[in-house]
Amino acid sequence: MSLQSFQDLLHAAAAQTEPQRLLLVFAGASLPDDATPAQRAAFEAGEAGELAPLMCVDKAPSELADFGALVAEAQAFGPPWVLVFAAALGGQGGQPPAAAAVDAALQRMVESVRVGDIGRFLAFDRDGRAVQLG
Repeated sequence: MSLQSFQDLLHAAAAQTEPQRLLLVFAGASLPDDATPAQRAAFEAGEAGELAPLMCVDKAPSELADFGALVAEAQAFGPPWVLVFAAALGGQGGQPPAAAAVDAALQRMVESVRVGDIGRFLAFDRDGRAVQLG
């Protein structure tokens, strides 16, 4: 299954046989102080920069009507962001994952984003479109 949008992710998570928690890490982009003119131009064009985690949350797919609901909630609680990284954690035996497992997975995800190890996560832009990085 190819996920092209956040809505595709919501549908895929809801279709799983075991209850899911979506793990979401919102990231901001910045440039180092010593950025070159070419790096600054690429950053202004939305094509470069360093990503850093700003905030995170976990949600059941049923808690999100659509991407707009997530954006509205993020705007109310946090700083401006450019990408949201997503992963899912499945439960077992018809039960959602335990809170401790969700918290641990979310913290590992935040640390992975912090160090740039983002290859195993889905990334979405502010319009909910899937993006490829790197």
